[in-house]
Amino acid sequence: MESTGLTTQVANVLPPAKTTKLSSWQRGIPLYFMILPGFLFFSIFKYIPMAGVLLAFKDYDPFIGLWGSKWVGLEHFQRLFTSADFLTLMWNTLALSAVNLFFFFPAPIILAILLNEIRLAWFRKSIQTIVYIPHFLSWVIVISVTFILFATQEGGVNKLLVDWGFPRFELLTSPDYFRPLYLSQNIWKETGWNAVIFFAALASIDPTLYEASVVDGASRMRQLWHITLPALKQIIIILFILRVGYVMNTGFEHILLMQNPLNLGVADVFDTYVYREGILQGQFSFTTAVGLFKSVIGLALIVVANWVAKKLGEEGVY
Repeated sequence: MESTGLTTQVANVLPPAKTTKLSSWQRGIPLYFMILPGFLFFSIFKYIPMAGVLLAFKDYDPFIGLWGSKWVGLEHFQRLFTSADFLTLMWNTLALSAVNLFFFFPAPIILAILLNEIRLAWFRKSIQTIVYIPHFLSWVIVISVTFILFATQEGGVNKLLVDWGFPRFELLTSPDYFRPLYLSQNIWKETGWNAVIFFAALASIDPTLYEASVVDGASRMRQLWHITLPALKQIIIILFILRVGYVMNTGFEHILLMQNPLNLGVADVFDTYVYREGILQGQFSFTTAVGLFKSVIGLALIVVANWVAKKLGEEGVY
């Protein structure tokens, strides 16, 4: 009898299953409205355009449309892999990506750690604000300033060099300087902005850890090695995996503005090749195949990098 009574009381307290599900759905309505803009954005601009990859397998004719165009299978991919430009494009793209991955990627981490060591709050915040600003400048402005300073004939730096009796500095026309210039512009423009996420991670570290380490006699380097870097490790791994997925994307606008006939041998990458062949020459199907090839390589690299991270005992991105 006691058991039956208790069961009855519990049944009276708990709402019916359908009512619980309905109230749970109603409580989530504000969240659903918050998700809706992101859902619509990705649906309209990311997932629906994926149907366009069919162009890579067709000989697209704009006058008869996508569905009326003839299927050609892997013909465009075969043309890409046998093209005389393929190895040059691949080498140039991988070289710029390697420069970005090994020199640009660590820059925000180093900046965040250095600024974290500054104890004067107003000075640290001032530096943070100053390094954010270049991110809001367009590449057109950045390249224009570079030309004003380093143009071979009319650049301010070269005029000074000539006035002082030195030879002109061929920074913008020499292929040897293209990659260092590309890297230095990337670091100057984006390091501060990319450091924001590391600033947030550093701010979440419990200050008592540093206080306890001081009591134990730990130096600043010991604190960095045993407290700061372990706190940043997971976010560094996640961002590195995501960065690996962009190996085939080196920045179209930046490189196109820096290109000229003298440095084209090292400055021509898949992004600018797609623009030149697809938009200027009207080879939409062929350049769609190039874009699909880039996407497949990026996806494969993310999967491999995530697998390696998990094998090493880290979380990964999925």
